[in-house]
Amino acid sequence: MKAILVGTDFSEESLVALEIAVDIANKLECDIKVVWVQREKLLIDDATQRVMVNLAESKLRDMCAEHQPKMKYGTIRWEICKGKVAPVINREARHNNSPMVVIGANGASGFEKYWMGSTAVRIVQEAPVPVLTIRRGFDFHKPLERIVVPLRVNINSRQKVSPAANMAKLFGSEIHILGLYDDNGQQNELQIYIKQATDLLDREGVPHVTEIREYSNYSDTVLEYSEEIKADLIVINTEQDRIISQLFLGTNAQQIVHNSQLPVLCIHPSDIVSISK
Repeated sequence: MKAILVGTDFSEESLVALEIAVDIANKLECDIKVVWVQREKLLIDDATQRVMVNLAESKLRDMCAEHQPKMKYGTIRWEICKGKVAPVINREARHNNSPMVVIGANGASGFEKYWMGSTAVRIVQEAPVPVLTIRRGFDFHKPLERIVVPLRVNINSRQKVSPAANMAKLFGSEIHILGLYDDNGQQNELQIYIKQATDLLDREGVPHVTEIREYSNYSDTVLEYSEEIKADLIVINTEQDRIISQLFLGTNAQQIVHNSQLPVLCIHPSDIVSISK
């Protein structure tokens, strides 16, 4: 059975990530695999390393035991892997046929600091599947009612509408299409993009609303709108194709991942994704 891949450093954010992963796994009827990555530490002796691994094993067992009763269909398993965090997480996502990776966007626990900034970005850049990033303090008990999907005149922009629609169908959510332009000459073409997106949502039976705004700062406008409507999720793409995005996530995508207090679902434009049963 396919398994959602959850990367953990035992920070508050990664614990919330597991809670959300359980909710999604129940909708998808799939398993969860929790991974902690043991990195080589040149300044720590072998005995200290063993203590850290033993502590990680204990924490992983407790986490999985606590959350297993919440699983309606699948199981939660765990594994300790060695290596660099981003390549390990993405390798495990491939091996486990994961529909998505769920991680804390900026973990910082007393135990370890694995997901700080650049590591989360690397995971998003290189992941073979969509990546859901979670911030500390997000209320995962709140229903996933409103999903923001920003659209602008960009060849890749519309590709995130279909996976967003799949998420909306799983959770009974409403899609908010946010049309954005920074040049008045783009408005007619933007209207075409929005019409194509809403036609797809109509076919899928997903409720939706639209809003069009001019922007000077793309990420700020997306985040401000999401706050205004009390959104629960933002769906973006990485703005670049797979080869380029391994080197450069895209300024707008990176700013949204770093600054959003909401979960952000990141999708590579070149990916064919299916977040569905």
